Amino acid sequence: MTRIAVVDKEKCNTDKCSYECIKSCPVNRQDEECIVLNDKKTSIIIDEDLCTGCGICIKKCPFGAISIINEPEEVGEPTHRYGMNDFRVYGLPIPREGVVGLIGPNAIGKSTLVKILSGNLKPNFGKYNEDVDWNFILDQFKGTEAHDYFKKIKSGELKAAYKPQVVTSIPKAHDGKVSELLEKVNEKGKKINELKERLNLGNCWSRSIKEVSGGELQRIAIAATLLKEADLYFIDEPSSYLDIKQRLRIAEIINELGENKKVMIVEHDLAILDYLTDYVYILYGKPSVFGAVSSLKSSRKGINQFLEGFLEEENTRIRSQEITFETNPPSTHYKGEESISYPDFEKKYPEFELKVDGGDIKKGEVIGIIGENAIGKTTFVKVLAGEEEPESGKIGLESKISYKPQYVDFSSRKMTVEQFIATRNNFDKKLFKSRLKPLVEDIYPKKLGELSGGEQQRVAVTLALGTECDLCLLDEPSAFLDIDQRLKVSKVIRRAADDKNISVLVVDHDLLFQDMVSNRLMRFTGDPGKRGKANEPVNMKIGMSNFLEMMDITMRREPRTGRPRINKKESQKDKEQKKKGEYYYTTN
Repeated sequence: MTRIAVVDKEKCNTDKCSYECIKSCPVNRQDEECIVLNDKKTSIIIDEDLCTGCGICIKKCPFGAISIINEPEEVGEPTHRYGMNDFRVYGLPIPREGVVGLIGPNAIGKSTLVKILSGNLKPNFGKYNEDVDWNFILDQFKGTEAHDYFKKIKSGELKAAYKPQVVTSIPKAHDGKVSELLEKVNEKGKKINELKERLNLGNCWSRSIKEVSGGELQRIAIAATLLKEADLYFIDEPSSYLDIKQRLRIAEIINELGENKKVMIVEHDLAILDYLTDYVYILYGKPSVFGAVSSLKSSRKGINQFLEGFLEEENTRIRSQEITFETNPPSTHYKGEESISYPDFEKKYPEFELKVDGGDIKKGEVIGIIGENAIGKTTFVKVLAGEEEPESGKIGLESKISYKPQYVDFSSRKMTVEQFIATRNNFDKKLFKSRLKPLVEDIYPKKLGELSGGEQQRVAVTLALGTECDLCLLDEPSAFLDIDQRLKVSKVIRRAADDKNISVLVVDHDLLFQDMVSNRLMRFTGDPGKRGKANEPVNMKIGMSNFLEMMDITMRREPRTGRPRINKKESQKDKEQKKKGEYYYTTN
């Protein structure tokens, strides 16, 4: 059987090892050259034809640089391969009229596929040493939907617009005002004024692009993409930095675009992805090793199969355990009913004020915090953490507190993730081994300063939950995480709260994440940027129903998995539930 052998060049450190992989390989010991050094002796090369898949080299490598798996028979030949012992992707999603979603973990090939479909990368079909021409590519796609698509790319008939995943790099590439940037890319005339209003860009319109917030940058990037005349629009993670109200507004705009254009979207908020798309492709495999593309599926069917972990048409298992949701509100009763209480208090700034109704957090429970951006959620957790002092009301929590801030930055640290965790004081090593280690063990050898946004997030959540405390405060723990990681983190938070019998507060905008992690809910109301009100925690059904009513949306439960789904605006289900006052925990 053919093997897929991938060597992570960043982790492979030949000047700091004793060539354990080369020495231990059974094939090498029989005088064959299965594992050898490359010409520059900076990394190893594995001959996939000679490899027996014994896995000894994987265990012997001190840096975790080697991955070897059996090549999946059902996926056929690779669509693109980057090089010897490098990542490859199988299959190809084909854009169609409407909005099509891509579901899958990070490092599974989504960016590669977007580059191929936009014409910026030629698929080489595994011939990584050759410069394949368009005639060869078209011949490979003969008799498929992809043939006509790539024929248009070759002739220059198809134009694509792309909204990148990382919007924080925009200020590094552009100077000037927000208005100047958008007017420069505008190809749709007066459409710019409509997008300015609908995306709420008026407040930052005359400001420098270098002075705007993450949420404003996201909306600017979306506007810049939609202002281009294109046949195909690729939109990568449009919900990052946005609150739920903004996500729903973006979803409506993208849905309108999909009425007469082809749109392909990558989104890790499953509720928004479901609301946005008509069809989805599921990407599966092993991150950073290989990715495979499923057949086209309806959004409902595809997301259900993704959560169940089994792709029916492909007869392939992609997850060992099914992911399900509670169809009834979680219990709010705990052993002993011991709790941490906080009083009424106020916090004032020159242009913003927050009023908080006092409440209590029971030991062993997780309270979700939900509300628009700039409404006081982060201010609230900062006051509880002792980083801000209120103007009225004395906090004085006699509790040990652990705090993960909204923005995480480890860029200045040079030690590895493993070293960093090993040197932490007041760290629960037992909990780490039993619950937290799976969040970070795949990035153990990486240096903190080289971590991606999602990897930094996982480290920060691990540190916050592992620190000895009575109260753990987590501000936006799902940010930058893919779907699988979000589901894993939500489970870890719940189990850590139960195992340690601690109280946990979670600020997050992902409705499915909050549904999975929270026992009760705190709702923030008010006028964003001016005043906010923190209501006391209530049970999930009341809290989420009140919030959804405020957002003017309803959600129903998918019978097969129990996951919450946002009803289409003014649909029959939406009208029925609003009439009954059932905004949440309705299964149909």
